[in-house]
Amino acid sequence: MASVSVSSRLNKAIHQHYMSLPQGDLCQVTYIWIDGSGEGLRNKTRTLYREPQGIEDIPEWNFDGSSTYQAEGSNSDMFLIPVAMFRDPFTLESNKLVLCEVLKYNRLPADTETNCNLRSGCKKVMEEVKHYIPWFGMEQEYTLLGMDGRPYGWPQNGFPGPQGPYYCGVGADNAYGRDIMECHYKACLYSGVKICGTNAEVMPSQFEFQVGLCEGIEMGDHLWMARFLLHRVCEDFGVVATLDPKPMKGNWNGAGCHTNVSTKEMREEGGLQHIEQAIEKLSKRHSQHICVYDPHGGQDNIRRLTGLHETSSIHDFCFGVANRGASIRIPRQVAQEGKGYFEDRRPSANCDPYAVTGAIARTCLLGMEEEEEST
Repeated sequence: MASVSVSSRLNKAIHQHYMSLPQGDLCQVTYIWIDGSGEGLRNKTRTLYREPQGIEDIPEWNFDGSSTYQAEGSNSDMFLIPVAMFRDPFTLESNKLVLCEVLKYNRLPADTETNCNLRSGCKKVMEEVKHYIPWFGMEQEYTLLGMDGRPYGWPQNGFPGPQGPYYCGVGADNAYGRDIMECHYKACLYSGVKICGTNAEVMPSQFEFQVGLCEGIEMGDHLWMARFLLHRVCEDFGVVATLDPKPMKGNWNGAGCHTNVSTKEMREEGGLQHIEQAIEKLSKRHSQHICVYDPHGGQDNIRRLTGLHETSSIHDFCFGVANRGASIRIPRQVAQEGKGYFEDRRPSANCDPYAVTGAIARTCLLGMEEEEEST
């Protein structure tokens, strides 16, 4: 039997009794933020006396940054600044989930390496490039683990059959944990996250969901909230969702976060030339992008980007039409129609979407403006 958490075995009928109690006009608001690891999410909840109609109705709050790897104990108060509001699929009624930016004690953005609030810098870039109307879509892969650290449903002292039947598979022998994938999908739809699809992936116990289309800063907001919902759903089922880019060594696929990019010019007639210009710019900054495409300067991705298992080599940049072994893929339909979008296949599953989309916008769009100004 797969290893599940102790909490998942608590009496859910008792829990449901309390969850169904009326709360009148009071509203529970759960504040969510990224901790100092750059990967973990934290949350805490407070009561408001009426349902907030917009983000401006939600007050700032604070937390102890020394307990989240974001401050020292001698000066640990940090501020939570609400930036995006969603419906709460767990407590229902008028309750809300709120994604927050983090400010330091002096109210400056907590955007250093240890504070890990990369939204602030990304937002500045997106404001500078908003006239390009940049659209993003990100494909978040993840792997389900039991509490013993093994992929959920894998034999305790062995391995499942080789890869082949699991991608978009059906049947108890091919799909391990479909309930979690489907519950997460519904939770995202209910909350207002712009999830647009989901599927089982190549490795058993591995899944993917797609978020988009999102414009500018919205991409990072919605993907981080989708990740929070995934971890909470998994918590209810007693398993763990890992975003490790290579959770199993050997002949098993890793996990990425392929990022689809399009601008207004790319979507119009003749847009393919703008796509090719962007790819050319990305080719000149390959190493810089690798450094921000996982939280550890490329050290996570080096285990995944080997040139095998539908990846490119971390050391080389290449692109191609319909090539899933390339750094950048131009979908075949885009090549045929001469317009659309491109896919950057390098970001790792545990990337920060603010770092990824910000880097792409800086290289592809701000770089274009700098060239135009110099001519």
